[in-house]
Amino acid sequence: MSNNLSAYFFLCLVGCLLLGALFAWVLYRNSGILKGKWAVGLAVLRATVIAALAWLIVAPLFQHIAYTLEKPIVVIAQDNSLSIDHEPSGFNRDLYVEHMKQLKAALEKDYDVKTYHFSDSVKPGFDFKNLGKLTNAAQLVSQLNEEFQNRNLGAVIVATDGLFNSGGNPISMLNTLSAPVYTVAMGDTIPQKDLLIANLNYNQLVYLDNDFPLEVEVQAYRAKGETALLSVFQGANLVARQAVNINLDEFDKTISLKLHAAKPGLQQYTIRLSELKNEITLKNNEQKILVDVIDDRQKVLIAAAGPHPDISALKQAIELNKHLEVKVALAEELNKLNLTDYGLIILYQLPSSSLNTAAFDARLKQVKASVFYILGAQTDLNEFNRVQAQVRVSLLNNALEESYSKLSGDFSLFQLTDYAQKQIGLFEPLLVPGLKTTINGDAKILLTQRKERQADPQLFFIEQGTEKAGFLIGEGLWRWRLEETKAGKEPLAFNELIAQTMQYLSAKADKRKFRVYTDKTDFDENERIQLNALLYNDAYQPINTPDVSLQLKDEQGKVFNFVFARQASVYQLDAGLLPPGSYTYQGTTTLGKQKFTANGAFFVNPLTAEFQQTVADHQLLYTMSAQTNGKMVMPAQVMEIVQLIKVNDQVKTLSLEDRKYEELINFKWIFLLILMLLTVEWFIRKRNGVL
Repeated sequence: MSNNLSAYFFLCLVGCLLLGALFAWVLYRNSGILKGKWAVGLAVLRATVIAALAWLIVAPLFQHIAYTLEKPIVVIAQDNSLSIDHEPSGFNRDLYVEHMKQLKAALEKDYDVKTYHFSDSVKPGFDFKNLGKLTNAAQLVSQLNEEFQNRNLGAVIVATDGLFNSGGNPISMLNTLSAPVYTVAMGDTIPQKDLLIANLNYNQLVYLDNDFPLEVEVQAYRAKGETALLSVFQGANLVARQAVNINLDEFDKTISLKLHAAKPGLQQYTIRLSELKNEITLKNNEQKILVDVIDDRQKVLIAAAGPHPDISALKQAIELNKHLEVKVALAEELNKLNLTDYGLIILYQLPSSSLNTAAFDARLKQVKASVFYILGAQTDLNEFNRVQAQVRVSLLNNALEESYSKLSGDFSLFQLTDYAQKQIGLFEPLLVPGLKTTINGDAKILLTQRKERQADPQLFFIEQGTEKAGFLIGEGLWRWRLEETKAGKEPLAFNELIAQTMQYLSAKADKRKFRVYTDKTDFDENERIQLNALLYNDAYQPINTPDVSLQLKDEQGKVFNFVFARQASVYQLDAGLLPPGSYTYQGTTTLGKQKFTANGAFFVNPLTAEFQQTVADHQLLYTMSAQTNGKMVMPAQVMEIVQLIKVNDQVKTLSLEDRKYEELINFKWIFLLILMLLTVEWFIRKRNGVL
């Protein structure tokens, strides 16, 4: 291609020169006045002008090459986290700071130096205050890679102790920098005497009156032979205590405690280790947690016209759930009940053909509880059709039929284990009246009757708005339970089926029209607190027309006032970063003439990660340097890095070639030359009277 361009260039040049010569010959070949040298000179001028003009029109692009030198960029990054304060005896911080400034000044003579400090974030410039609550070296590497991509990054100098507790290990990311990493090994590698809570395992959500486990991982260094006391406080009350005997210089033990959820709501627990003499720090001896204790207990009523083995089987299965309290009421007892006390009502063969329950049925319609209907031979079908509208049944014959059960394939309200699904297919048949069943609405069918003709529903659920109802067609549940227990086994499948059914029907729907909540109840002090609010009108459609205000209160009673911002059809609030401690909040709004309030609480944990490990990891720093063809040095040797960088062949100045192609018509001096030549020719011709 280069040869073709050269040939084209030569042909264009020759053509332009011939055109200029031809034009000059035509103009001056018969000049009568100008002869000799004057004629030749003017002809040359005219030929040059014509050739230049033609060249501007047909000439190829003109190549322009410029070279610029880019000095290597050297980055100096200083760890500014709290753990850097754990330096060995004899370390002179003021002298170290001075050396780092001298290092920067020395490198600036030959390199483009950029300085940063990093902890939980990366910021430009030096900062030696060591106030960062976390150390995220991975973020440093990621930011450098983004800022200096396609730049001449020569070397990276990182001064740190190797204790990275956020963002992961940066070693796997260093190859993206394509530059040697020189590490300054800060911190002390000799363990100091320390006792700390290394980790906590617990359930953030527990149920009232339940015991729940708390696992505390206790670590100790250089404290062999001493005894510490582990205490747990709920508010100001001591709820658990255990002695910890430290039998190793590097001690690590997980202690399991049982706590009792005695009060509902958000409960704060303080886990504290007693102080040992001459500990390096006490900031890792205590941690706080927040546990949400839910009062989920509900009363379940089994109502029937008379006793039946099925009732006993149901009662035994339901009572396995400690959060459900079962009451059995028969015959005349039904009229003495306060139905509003119950969250779930099981109507066993009610309405009944043997008992007048009109008064009970009337009161049942006024209650918003979920209802589980079990139909059998004693059910008054006409009255059943009258008291509810979801299902219509009609009697085909008076005979009871045995009907085996079959699982439906598209049920999704809850999931049964593989064992339960298999066992249900082996259960004894239920006794089912000869019925035709018509379901009004969208039913979720769990079991169907296994018949030769089209399968009729047997156990199914219907949900309309916030109302739930369950239906079981058939009696003889005691046979299912007996089927499992006759072999000396626990009735696991039967219990699971009843438990899942009760769990679904008794689960309370949230009918509040106004809600204020956080995505979680436990935040770290470097996390922004985000709150959300929902407001519904009478049709339960989300709206955000009224203003929503929030009052936030800390442990000392200090109040902060906020107003939610509107987002689509909801409300959102960014309360920013808050100091560690417990906070309560109350949201307020007004819709029409009705005022709504919603309350909640959350806890902000102090960050103690920088105190969880006080022994520097110089091996990690050595690996970082060795992997990238750099070197690790001690703080007193930082000035040696200048010479190490100079002799490193990877750190070199780059010559950048800037190649441009331009048209000759863009060069203004060519037009000035042509104008000057034409002016000279015109002047000579005019002087000699030839125009």
